[in-house]
Amino acid sequence: MQFVVIIAFVLIIGSLFSGLYFVMKDKGKSNRAVTALTFRVGFSILLFLFILFSYRMGWIHPSGLPLSSQ
Repeated sequence: MQFVVIIAFVLIIGSLFSGLYFVMKDKGKSNRAVTALTFRVGFSILLFLFILFSYRMGWIHPSGLPLSSQ
């Protein structure tokens, strides 16, 4: 499960940086930056849905991190 999430984060970050590269290189003359950022949004939504699905299937569980004790 951790491997899938790590791969998804790498894809999201890679798409973000490729969008930045295309914005700097093309200077608005092509749609490559828009396409890269669209993939980033798509990967983020898919990761979110996958985490929800994994929770519903019982593959992952809340960690139960303690709240600050006051």
